[in-house]
Amino acid sequence: MKPQYLFIACLLIGCQKPKPVDQAIAATPGTKTEITAVKENFLKIDTISIADYGEISKDNYVLAYLLDQKADKDSIVTGKYRLDFYQNKTKTTSSNITIERVDKGSEWNAIYGLGTESAKSSPFIQISFGYPACGYNQSHYLYYLKNNDIQLVYDWYTMSDSGWGSWVEFENPSAKANPESFYCKTVSFEPDDNDENMGIAKHSDSIVFRLSGNQWQKQLLSAKDKIYFEKKMSFDDFHKQE
Repeated sequence: MKPQYLFIACLLIGCQKPKPVDQAIAATPGTKTEITAVKENFLKIDTISIADYGEISKDNYVLAYLLDQKADKDSIVTGKYRLDFYQNKTKTTSSNITIERVDKGSEWNAIYGLGTESAKSSPFIQISFGYPACGYNQSHYLYYLKNNDIQLVYDWYTMSDSGWGSWVEFENPSAKANPESFYCKTVSFEPDDNDENMGIAKHSDSIVFRLSGNQWQKQLLSAKDKIYFEKKMSFDDFHKQE
């Protein structure tokens, strides 16, 4: 199993059949949540511990401040957050994000690296947010933090339910912690309506990321939102891959 699957495997434990786990998002051990009274106009403050292949960093973490939260006429909640990044217990930089469809009880999680290489000294941080159960959407953010500068390189959604769902897979051919380019694609595995043991694997949105100066630029290698690979295969065969 590739290292990136560790980041998302635990979500399936509660609802997966006794079959190989897939790429659902895992709750990072040690994540602490602190609900505070209104303080400096923050509605809530979460401490996001950053995992490094199972080890939690004590000195590097992210503080997530809930700045605003509103529900529309359909009760769909949108939250605005400020993420403060700390290195060696010192604040280095911040990033603001807006998350749609915030579910009550959602949790933050974070890991170093792209999930395909040694995460030691990696400038990449993957942050996820969502309700820790099968069938719920998860929001994801890939950050590049170097020399106290932050860039939101990519953001996406995933959903997994008992081995079925949709997620993003990264590929880092150089296997370096600090590459000059890397790739990602959206992968989905949907059940066959006529056979519960068979499914359809699909790939879409192949993207290459290249470092230009201190900024990452992305380029679509396939037509946006269009399937460029499709294959029917059994549930077990799909999860045995790599």
